Amino acid sequence: MNNQNIRLRFAPSPTGYLHVGGLRTALYNYFYSKKLQGKLILRIEDTDQNRLVENAENDLINMLLWAGIEFDEGPHKGGDFGPYRQSERLSIYKNYYYDLIKRNHAYPCFYSEDRLNNLSSGKLSTEDAAIEDTIFKDFDLETIWDKMNNEQFVIRFKIPNNKVLFHNDIIKGEVKFDLTLINDPIIIKSDGFPTYHFANVIDDHLMGITHVIRGEEWLPSIPKHIMLYQAFDWEIPEFGHLPLLLNSDKTKLSKRKNDVSVSSYIEKGYTKEALINFLALLGWHEKGDREIYNFNELIESFSLERVSKSGAVFDVQKLKSFNNYYIKNYSVNQLQILLNDFYRKENLFSNAMIELVKDKVDTLDDFKKSLDFFFLEFIKLNDDDKEYIKSDLSITILTAFLNQLQNFKNEDKLELNLIIKSIQKNIECSPKDIWKTLRLVLTGESHGPSLNDIINIYGINKVIKLITPHVPK
Repeated sequence: MNNQNIRLRFAPSPTGYLHVGGLRTALYNYFYSKKLQGKLILRIEDTDQNRLVENAENDLINMLLWAGIEFDEGPHKGGDFGPYRQSERLSIYKNYYYDLIKRNHAYPCFYSEDRLNNLSSGKLSTEDAAIEDTIFKDFDLETIWDKMNNEQFVIRFKIPNNKVLFHNDIIKGEVKFDLTLINDPIIIKSDGFPTYHFANVIDDHLMGITHVIRGEEWLPSIPKHIMLYQAFDWEIPEFGHLPLLLNSDKTKLSKRKNDVSVSSYIEKGYTKEALINFLALLGWHEKGDREIYNFNELIESFSLERVSKSGAVFDVQKLKSFNNYYIKNYSVNQLQILLNDFYRKENLFSNAMIELVKDKVDTLDDFKKSLDFFFLEFIKLNDDDKEYIKSDLSITILTAFLNQLQNFKNEDKLELNLIIKSIQKNIECSPKDIWKTLRLVLTGESHGPSLNDIINIYGINKVIKLITPHVPK
């Protein structure tokens, strides 16, 4: 196959947020299409009208663009194979289900209002409905056309009499399906909209899709899709099904146990580079121990041959370690831009503040937590620390420190070690006592970033202001 004819697609449903698993699928499709110098198409599968969420489509597209995924065609770009929303392709599907009925590969089932209500309420299972609907299989075409013009109906696809179907998956290898366990599936719903199974086959064929890379949850649907291709005598694309994302207990990653939206991780302060790097390695890995890749390196290195057949654990601690790595390796200017965007405020932190903690934080959100004391007029202490600061030793230390500060101007740089040595000449105490006392009064914490740097960021005037309330007049 000529690489110019290789076409892949990512086809989300606008029923909510972009799932981390969805982003991984989109990334793998993008990497693979770029590696093969093919095309990547964005298609919006909005046939489930009851589950549509307002603005979800725009949010999906914006999130995919944020991740750096560039589509060659789609609702936001246009193209020669549009429209790219399934809701705008209903007239196309109608022609094809008519064709299946003529070929004796599909049949209509005529539903009364009561029957539809029983289905929607769960009084009639879909399995029982499928069995009952077989009574319509043998209607002659003339009767079918007449009833379709006058009655409400769904369209079912006829499962062939074959007992077994074999599928050679790019990722999973050979998979066998027992067709006797599959009921005739509905391909056109009573509202005239196609089901996922029917619409995606029609669209993939008409859009020239050659490779379908999607989540493992769609693997059980493969028989229906392959049989539809066969019913139309169409060439079947290559299918590859990606391993599931799992919780730490090896259950399927779900909203009940974890945040699963990409936006939630952005809101928690995870960077684009870290999130993409992390997701790319959930189910794929080169030979060796390498873990850090930039975007272009992922494109260059990616191959479906190295995609795992088994599920990948979504380890948040591992994601944190990736994020920590990237934050440490960003320049202060890069971090300033990221933090301005994250906190929606220009230059909330000085460059000196950022430099103070950048090697120690895991997320962008941690900057505020780690630097919060800089924004306080007064430092709050817990009861135990209050008692410690009230001790004679602490008061003596603070008094001596204040006396030392009288020799400096606000803009002067202090060398805390030298001041502490000077204090020790007159007070019997350990350096540890001095460090602890000063750190508690100036930050409210017993440990943290360099106290010398903190004092110099504060300036002498603020240091005096924070210490003075703890020293008797």
